[in-house]
Amino acid sequence: MESRSADTDIVSRTEAIVGRLKPLEGPLLPILHDVQREFGYVPQASLPVIANGLNLSRAEVHGVVSFYHDYREAPAGRHVIKLCRAEACQSMGGDELAERLLGLLGLGWHETSANSKVTIEPVYCLGLCACAPAAMVDGEVIGRLDAAMVDELAKAVQA
Repeated sequence: MESRSADTDIVSRTEAIVGRLKPLEGPLLPILHDVQREFGYVPQASLPVIANGLNLSRAEVHGVVSFYHDYREAPAGRHVIKLCRAEACQSMGGDELAERLLGLLGLGWHETSANSKVTIEPVYCLGLCACAPAAMVDGEVIGRLDAAMVDELAKAVQA
């Protein structure tokens, strides 16, 4: 019963967003951004509402959500760590640091810890190539990441 109530709330809030942004030219991405801002992710219950409102198939909307890495299909953890996976960061030891952090957190890419404290995501350039390897933690960029910083970061987000 609670699930139906939650879905009804999601549907009505999504309908309001679609109604407000539908007149824009190319409204799908702005709608998805607002839905994610509203809920912290793009709920499955929002997809048919968006599809119907824009005269698209649900598969088309799902395809856009799954294509762009910034859209989440589940709520993120309290802390979001984005590790740069681009070539400059890889060449400066980013792969090893990523594996270290994933191991310390016990997570894989795009996973959130069971206690909802941390989500880890790959990104493909943070624009800090001169300060590689780089990461973004809760919206704050970190350059020249090293093993000691990764260890501290893992402890901080799990505290």
